[in-house]
Amino acid sequence: MPSETKPLVATPAAIEMYGQEMILACLQVLQESAVKHGGLDYLQVFESADKPEKLWFIEDGSGGAITALLPTDY
Repeated sequence: MPSETKPLVATPAAIEMYGQEMILACLQVLQESAVKHGGLDYLQVFESADKPEKLWFIEDGSGGAITALLPTDY
């Protein structure tokens, strides 16, 4: 979950393609799923039928960030 020590960041390309509202909505889904399942893998992927690329969320190790990005950003 995002915090002061583990912020949520997004690449400019992810923001341009998906928008801040969609990124935050996907993050909410991830947070609910993490609580339900007692955690998640470090990489989570969202697909949209009307977008040319998937939206990835990568959680860095301790002390890192949660990053929303496109596969081409990686």
